[in-house]
Amino acid sequence: MPAPRAQSAGYTGEQALTPAELAAKYGLKVSGARPTLPEYVRQLWARRHFITAFATAKLTAQYSEAKLGQIWQLMTPLLNAAVYYFIFGILMGNKGSTPDYIPWLVTGVFIWTFTANSIMAGTRAITGNIGLVRALHFPRASLPVSLALQQLQQLLFSLAALAIIIMCFGQLPGVSWLLLIPALVLQSMFNTGLSLVMARITAKTPDVAQVMPFILRTWMYMSGVMWNLGPQLKKMNHLVAQLLGLNPAAVYIDLVRFAMIKSFHANKLPPHVWAVAAGWAFVALAAGFIYFWKAEEQYGRG
Repeated sequence: MPAPRAQSAGYTGEQALTPAELAAKYGLKVSGARPTLPEYVRQLWARRHFITAFATAKLTAQYSEAKLGQIWQLMTPLLNAAVYYFIFGILMGNKGSTPDYIPWLVTGVFIWTFTANSIMAGTRAITGNIGLVRALHFPRASLPVSLALQQLQQLLFSLAALAIIIMCFGQLPGVSWLLLIPALVLQSMFNTGLSLVMARITAKTPDVAQVMPFILRTWMYMSGVMWNLGPQLKKMNHLVAQLLGLNPAAVYIDLVRFAMIKSFHANKLPPHVWAVAAGWAFVALAAGFIYFWKAEEQYGRG
């Protein structure tokens, strides 16, 4: 019969214990080990002040080297809207097919930009802050969440310009404008979920970030940002049209248009639009958060 491990090795007491047994005896834990999901949520909530401060700092520094500074937060989507109006509104003749085309177009560009920028920010959340990730111990989800919050702050800053443009074309504020609050809350949840997903994917495969602009451009064309998708959907197979109608980007754009543009009536919204918007928001946020959390131990290593 083999001798006990301690005696056969010539060790006694603690010298006979394995590293795992010693760690268990003294309550030691692996550095950077993934906590349970409830504990991870608590850690993230405890760092809410860091998340908001980091988002604000990123927003302030974004155009710090440009002479016009923060004005570019407004100019970028407005210039995009001007280009789209010239190409799709004038050259392609879409401006006559949609009532209040300029408010309709500008609203679509602003809301789409919110989602697209949140996704692109997520691709840089880990890789763009790798020094911070390797130097400090904190829940890594703080980074994509704070960058999604930065994009929300930028959108809120830009909404003043959007409101002025819309009012210049006769769309005066009304009770329906209050629908902006739940619409943007749901879109923010959806964007944050996608930002978390992209943060994990690009942390392992950074080259995905190079492909995302092409994917986002295709998604934008499918979301009715520059033209009315309604007539095209009526020509398609019923099932395909229904699936395209559930496009989350198009859903959130339509909700904001419905809230701010009087000529955009409820009959232009897909059925059960609020349920669809809420479903996308909660599923994307929950799935994205869990997906990101499962790789918590891997970020910044290798």
